[in-house]
Amino acid sequence: MIQRLSHVAIYVLDQDEAFDFYVNKLGFEVRMDAKMDNGFRWLNVGPKGQPNLQLILMPTKPNHLMDQETSDALRTLIKKGVLSAGVFQTADCQKTYEELKAKGVEFVQPPTERFYGIEALIKDNSGNWFSMTQLPELSLIRASIP
Repeated sequence: MIQRLSHVAIYVLDQDEAFDFYVNKLGFEVRMDAKMDNGFRWLNVGPKGQPNLQLILMPTKPNHLMDQETSDALRTLIKKGVLSAGVFQTADCQKTYEELKAKGVEFVQPPTERFYGIEALIKDNSGNWFSMTQLPELSLIRASIP
């Protein structure tokens, strides 16, 4: 039986730059940073409040699973900013937006009121984008359900 999701890959254009973005700007913890014998770098990070989730900052270089053509296509899609990598949850979207913007994080959309909460859209330094969402009070969600 599957019990939980523990690792998620996010393809990045440069692992060193992604390290700087996720660790120094977003404040994530390094969970693993090690090289295998074949030179592959396992670079995993995660939010401090969620120790059982690891985001694998996966390089887009050709390897035994990805040929040059696939690598080039993936890099093109990432650079275009068409790949969404997920949702980051925050207790205060406006405050987190201001803190991250001061650190140089690029936002595609400032905090905006939505039916599911307050949402801002972050773009990482590769081009992947994330929703950063402050969920409404559970009682407000229940009140809006007919």
